[in-house]
Amino acid sequence: MRERMWELYELAYRRTAEATPTHELLYRHEFDELLADPTNRLWVLWDDAAPVASTLIATDITSTRYLSGPWFERHHPERARRSLVHYIMWVVVHPAHAATGALVRLARETLAVEAAEGALLVFDAPEINQPSARGGLAEMMRRLATMVAERARVDQITVQRYYAVDFPAGAHGAPARDLELAGGERVVAPGELSRRQRGSAGEPAPRPGGTAAGARTSGVDSLP
Repeated sequence: MRERMWELYELAYRRTAEATPTHELLYRHEFDELLADPTNRLWVLWDDAAPVASTLIATDITSTRYLSGPWFERHHPERARRSLVHYIMWVVVHPAHAATGALVRLARETLAVEAAEGALLVFDAPEINQPSARGGLAEMMRRLATMVAERARVDQITVQRYYAVDFPAGAHGAPARDLELAGGERVVAPGELSRRQRGSAGEPAPRPGGTAAGARTSGVDSLP
């Protein structure tokens, strides 16, 4: 089953990967670790033996690297104390089933459980799915949530922006050199730092490089 789940996940995220500069797709080992974590809730919508939609919700945000536990402990202390801050790790729908109501059916099942627990369900969205504060994925989530809890609302809790320093082609910068800051601190240029390391060690510094480490019938299932 895990291989079929990965194929669905990878296929569903292909458009996002091509349309946004951020790396939204999990690595395979991360995906497998999430499936194996018993604190996560995996919901799958099936068409016979084929998964056509799924979502995974983390119920222990301290086990993820995406949310700040201290922030939620400060702003939502009661829910944090009761482990009711949950995080949507992914929602994926096979492109061939996007217009068949698969997402609505999946959401009705999953959000009903979150609503019954009184959870604070956190999700994020790249700009292609949320180009402004209004509409987009946030509005869709509000509509889905109010199907199971009439008073549910969606609040924006933060915004993160990415920037790039654009150096024109052919531009010649000044040679790297130490930079002295106020207070006497110094920022040592990389080349100078390497030379100093060789001088202090009495032997050549190691060259950069090396090998990076590991760089049925239609229905909805909840696992575990």
